[in-house]
Amino acid sequence: QVQLVESGGGLVQAGGSLRLSCAASGRTFRRYAMGWFSQAPGKEREFVAAINWIGGGTRYADSVKGRFTISRDNAKNTVYLQMNSLKPEDTAVYYCAAGPGLNTPVESQYDYWGQGTQVTVSS
Repeated sequence: QVQLVESGGGLVQAGGSLRLSCAASGRTFRRYAMGWFSQAPGKEREFVAAINWIGGGTRYADSVKGRFTISRDNAKNTVYLQMNSLKPEDTAVYYCAAGPGLNTPVESQYDYWGQGTQVTVSS
């Protein structure tokens, strides 16, 4: 069982940066791939980034490549999403998720989800 709690969201101007954190409980955190997903108002949840549980392999949505960086600290049971050069279209609730596979963009491959943190980017 893994419980996830996101933090770090907020209001930022376009071009600014935020760092989201996702703290996980459970001793098996290091065995899970971790992902970040976003859901904008009126839209379906979509993949943002993911990182393997071993080796640190990462995957990103095309819309965030070069702007966002996912990382993890297994000693702290925490995964991060560094968000730079933010755009108004990045406005969404951001969720972290944990799953037993690799850094998959497929939502159904993740077993555990946090409650989400709101990111709002003003123009």
